[in-house]
Amino acid sequence: MRKRRTKVIVALSGGVDSSVAAALLKEQGFFVEGVFMRLRGEKIDSVVEERARAVCEKLGISFHVLKLEKEFKEKVIDSFLSVIKKGETPNPCVICNREIKFQSLSNRLEVFSADYFATGHYVLSENGKILRGKDKSKDQSYFLWKMKKEWIEKAIFPLGNYGKKEVRLIAKKYNLPTTSVSESQEICFVERDIYDFLERHLSSSPGKIIDTKGNLLGEHNGLAYYTIGQRKKIGLAGGPYYVLEKNSQKNELIVTRNEKDLFKKEIFLDDVNLLREVSFPLKVRAKIRYRGSLRSGILQKEKITFLSPQRAVTPGQSAVFYNGEELIGGGIIK
Repeated sequence: MRKRRTKVIVALSGGVDSSVAAALLKEQGFFVEGVFMRLRGEKIDSVVEERARAVCEKLGISFHVLKLEKEFKEKVIDSFLSVIKKGETPNPCVICNREIKFQSLSNRLEVFSADYFATGHYVLSENGKILRGKDKSKDQSYFLWKMKKEWIEKAIFPLGNYGKKEVRLIAKKYNLPTTSVSESQEICFVERDIYDFLERHLSSSPGKIIDTKGNLLGEHNGLAYYTIGQRKKIGLAGGPYYVLEKNSQKNELIVTRNEKDLFKKEIFLDDVNLLREVSFPLKVRAKIRYRGSLRSGILQKEKITFLSPQRAVTPGQSAVFYNGEELIGGGIIK
């Protein structure tokens, strides 16, 4: 009896990264099928869906569509807006990976009679661990800290050893329809800019702008339009001023003229998720934003203390921890 080839379902977004992931897996001898997740509706997603379908036709693999609009709205978009209303700054990609992409792929392994699932993330997996991608400028492990341990065992990341230029060349080699597709924007459901999106979905509530001593300086347009550390577009004369804090209960924007006020060493965390067992306190390297640098610190159960102060620590964002190259978990900044 002929042995069945290992089967992998690949999440295809209609972009170059996931397309190349599928091509590499097929080249390696896997039995590959493509899965497109329709997140924003048939009309909105039609262009990228057709690109994903064209990739499957080019590679000679089956194409499937998962209709996940309802789940995406409830778990990602509504959650995003809810966090914004609290005066915090959410990271929807972290939630989407956990609640939509990896959850959906893992749940459907049996449906598709597949052994593994794969994505086009720039990360590595080894012995049940997630490692930072080879190309540190593209590494996306920051967005995967909320994964479940059992998912990692079933996940394949074909792009972990590649950089973006190499991926483009591979796409050209296979003559894939996504070869020249540009980079996707950071928040996929924001069509133009974040301010336009917030104006359409949230009612703005103007309020006081005060300094650290409680002195009234002016009026803000709505807390949702400001981020911690922001310097421009605050609307105050005699600056520079920096956004230091957002008090959602009082609807007050707190600013400072002293940039040193933005730096903190001790950060408290909610919703901590660890991908392996650890003993506290634990020496780690961590970062508090995707484009931030890794910095040394001491991790405790719901707190991380950095050895050097970090600028513009932003509630709602993710603090993500590493041991060497290994992703060991993360938490939401309080």
